[in-house]
Amino acid sequence: MKNIITQFSRIFVGILFIISGLIKLNDPVGFSYKLAEYFSEAVFNLPFLVPFCLSLALFLVIAEVLLGIMLLIGYKPKFTIWSLLLMIVFFTFLTFYSAYYNVVKDCGCFGDALHLTPWESFTKDVVLLFFILVLFINKKLVKPLFSKGTQNLLVALGMTASIFMAYYVLNHLPIIDFRPYKVGTNIQKAMEIPEGAPQAVVKMTFIYKVNGVNKEFSEDDLMNLPEGAEFVDRKDQVISEGYVPPIHDFTMMKDGSDYKEELLLEPKLLMIVTYDLTKSDTDGMQKLADLNKTAVAKGYKVIGMTNSSEQEIKKAQKKYNLDFDFYTCDAIALKTIERANPSIVILEKGTVKQKVHYEDISDLKL
Repeated sequence: MKNIITQFSRIFVGILFIISGLIKLNDPVGFSYKLAEYFSEAVFNLPFLVPFCLSLALFLVIAEVLLGIMLLIGYKPKFTIWSLLLMIVFFTFLTFYSAYYNVVKDCGCFGDALHLTPWESFTKDVVLLFFILVLFINKKLVKPLFSKGTQNLLVALGMTASIFMAYYVLNHLPIIDFRPYKVGTNIQKAMEIPEGAPQAVVKMTFIYKVNGVNKEFSEDDLMNLPEGAEFVDRKDQVISEGYVPPIHDFTMMKDGSDYKEELLLEPKLLMIVTYDLTKSDTDGMQKLADLNKTAVAKGYKVIGMTNSSEQEIKKAQKKYNLDFDFYTCDAIALKTIERANPSIVILEKGTVKQKVHYEDISDLKL
């Protein structure tokens, strides 16, 4: 029985680590954004680590895939199981902290393919921790499946394939797009809230100063406030978030107005997405002026989408000779649209027709 449980744990943990690692390896930039969220001042306050998020993300996801392979084939079982244990303890701490303090809404364990709530993520890690502890206690039962030479070859092939996949997606785009803005999505429909969808439930607490002392009042108390009470603040507690559409924070702001309704009706719209012009790739930006001329000649309306300031927009327009208008949107939404900075998205009346990395502009079908 002990051997059966151990071998089941070996297969379960190995396969789950490979699947989880490959999903994140498909989109390491997205995982790096999640790590940056953990390192932010609002969570662990480790901003000095943010510049290293992509490198750390690549290391973690490649290690996750390799450890899964190593466990399944029984490669150096003591080292493998110790590594798995240390990794799962680290992630269990992260997900518990996230869930308990409600600071990160999604751990990113399965990228955009599967979204888990903080407590679901923590529960998943506790289950994994249990099975890894089974392996740790019974590591003598984890035997190699092949000869030493074959084991080394399989691990080397796994590492080579993982590194090649990472290189490919970083210089192009994720192989499989799990995000809300994938090709074929109509943005207007993805922003709609279905009739009868659950509504958000929010508990509002109002703070008034009464006789020089701050006191809290519920919504029901507002009709009977003490005379002379002065409003100070309001606190909102989300009891239930209700239905949140796949796309809910997309805007096309310019001069204080949102132009998304009219722009998303354009039959031929080419969006150049660069969430931060100060961080955009120089070589990629230098290709945009020629792209703009080619697209306009073929009847496209060309716009830029960014979260940068007006000053940075004007600076970029002058530096790269860009004569199209820029519209602003939340940086998180722009990072969700595409991973390259800059990247190009073609829309037809709000439907995503094509998305390319700046390295693949020649692949655009204009």
